Amino acid sequence: MSLKLLRQVPKAYSITAGTAVRYRQPFTTPFRVASTPNYRPFTMSPANGAQDPHVIENENVEEWKKRAPYRIHESNEHFEARYEASCHCGKVQYELSREEPLDSKLCHCTTCQTQHAAPFQWAAIFHKDDINFRDGHHHLEWYDPSTKSVEHKLPCKVRCKYCHSPIMDEGRNMVLLFPSLIKFKSDQEKANFKPRLHMFYNERVMDIPDGLPKWTGLNEGEGSDLIEDSPPDMIRDLERKRVQEQKDRSSFETG
Repeated sequence: MSLKLLRQVPKAYSITAGTAVRYRQPFTTPFRVASTPNYRPFTMSPANGAQDPHVIENENVEEWKKRAPYRIHESNEHFEARYEASCHCGKVQYELSREEPLDSKLCHCTTCQTQHAAPFQWAAIFHKDDINFRDGHHHLEWYDPSTKSVEHKLPCKVRCKYCHSPIMDEGRNMVLLFPSLIKFKSDQEKANFKPRLHMFYNERVMDIPDGLPKWTGLNEGEGSDLIEDSPPDMIRDLERKRVQEQKDRSSFETG
């Protein structure tokens, strides 16, 4: 069988939205750029190929930007900042107005161990109105461990997308901040964030014999049991001492 050589057909390309489309008809110029007036660039999430909600230029401002704790388009000039905090690279910076958190805990759950690459997590609970982001809104990214989604839907974990420092866990009504990001100016400021208890201690990877109450779940009264190395009498004494110290500080400030 003989082979018949065919004349090679010149190729030309039309570049549309970054995708080369091959044509068999020859053109006088090797390449031409197609007009795409409605094209808006976007990036693809490396996690699951979903469209990145931060980059798309929406005609309306996304809802998360309007609500606390972000409130991107508000001046917040009357926000009374008591503490300053930032991620490792400094691109995300925020302030806190509350002197003491609503609660402070050490979490030993396996999700926190994995997300923080640490044996446990130090977390402080605040109202969403207690925090003001000074800079870095556009450097934030989200992650939902339960669905492995990177969309902003509550509850979710918030990180800096540049250095990937954990910023907070955002719930529906509260935020769970990480005091290790706060730039404390005194020992007393750091003492204001002293952890009150351990939670999910039965999932621990190491023992912490510090005398604090240790619960198998969140805390007492929520289907959680007390771990044996936390004597009930010691727990009550510690709690009474903590409450008294808080009252003394409040009396000193108001007096």
